[in-house]
Amino acid sequence: MTNMDFYNIAKKATRGTMFFTIASLALSLVQCTSKHQVTTSVAANNPDKGLKDYYKNYFPIGVAVSMASLHGSDSALIVKEFNSVTPENDMKMGPIHPSENVYNWKNADAIVDFAVSHQIRIRGHNLCWHNQEAAWMFKGPNGEPVTKELLLQRLKDHIFAVAGRYKGKIYAWDVVNEAVDDSDDTTQVYRKSNWYKICNGPDFIDSAFKYAHQADPNAKLYYNDYNSEHPVKREKIYKLLKKLIDDHAPIDGVGMQAHWKLNDPSPEELRKALDEVTSLGLKVQFTEMDITIRLPKPPPALGTMPAPTPVPDSGYTAQAEARQIAQYKMAFDIIRQYRKYITNVTFWNVSDRSSWLDGRGGGLLGGAAAGVNTPRVIRKAYPLLFDENRQRKKAYWAVVNF
Repeated sequence: MTNMDFYNIAKKATRGTMFFTIASLALSLVQCTSKHQVTTSVAANNPDKGLKDYYKNYFPIGVAVSMASLHGSDSALIVKEFNSVTPENDMKMGPIHPSENVYNWKNADAIVDFAVSHQIRIRGHNLCWHNQEAAWMFKGPNGEPVTKELLLQRLKDHIFAVAGRYKGKIYAWDVVNEAVDDSDDTTQVYRKSNWYKICNGPDFIDSAFKYAHQADPNAKLYYNDYNSEHPVKREKIYKLLKKLIDDHAPIDGVGMQAHWKLNDPSPEELRKALDEVTSLGLKVQFTEMDITIRLPKPPPALGTMPAPTPVPDSGYTAQAEARQIAQYKMAFDIIRQYRKYITNVTFWNVSDRSSWLDGRGGGLLGGAAAGVNTPRVIRKAYPLLFDENRQRKKAYWAVVNF
């Protein structure tokens, strides 16, 4: 029976001995409540504390930022709630290095300067990816396909330029992003990207880690991927990590992107993925966390017309909210249990006002990070801890009440 139950009984009771007896019992129960429980409840509703404060004894809490995030209300929210930032797009190869002798430093520099000025840690994202890649890298001097040797030299030059520029300011890098094959074919470990095809295998992965370590020996280096909790892909990622370790690549940990859904991953899948990674002696960062309320639609029946355009935004219903709260709580309950292995949790975007998922193929696609040219069919995903007005959602309190 709760304190409120006793209050209601007392309220309904007749005047006299019975009222005072019940009221005294309610007061006694409040006084006997664990001091820790009372303190936690009061602290968790403290408007002056941010996510970073609630988790100060666990791990840094980060957020992906763009240039638009550095001004106005987003800026204030970032400074209050987070102690780590990741550039969402401005350090990816295509945007920052669009041609051989051209680097676009302006946006990346501004994000780094913002973080340094507010004493916020910085994760670099990313040094090698099949999406938002620099197309010129794959062409030889005369327009012919580039050789493996020249491609690796260009990769080295790129990593030395970017990681070298921010040496001492960026503490961790997503060195290689999403290099593992996404299919259920257990024999195909690696994605058949331009990097893989030209190098005739995964040599570019090992090379990228070595170049990154040479460029900044003190930075922590991570392999980053999505759907890392799904059994088939989980085992492929494990094979890649085991190979890197056996080859003495300077890898420090794994980035689990954590683009999750209301029913995915299960607690068992999340624990299994963490157990496998940590068994290799690697650290873990949850690098791109969000939990969409949109469940993917089933594919059309064989022989029928393709699925129609996704239905309009259905809104943040009470049912979706409850399921999202439960999924966030489950995830963070487990993440805290693995605290000695986890060195960062980063949310992908600041609030539901603007999420990359809102234009992500109507919710029909997988969890990979979006490229700048991803088709935009706006259907709100409401995936974060802050609503469209940048106010804390109930899911926020599920994350910090522990």
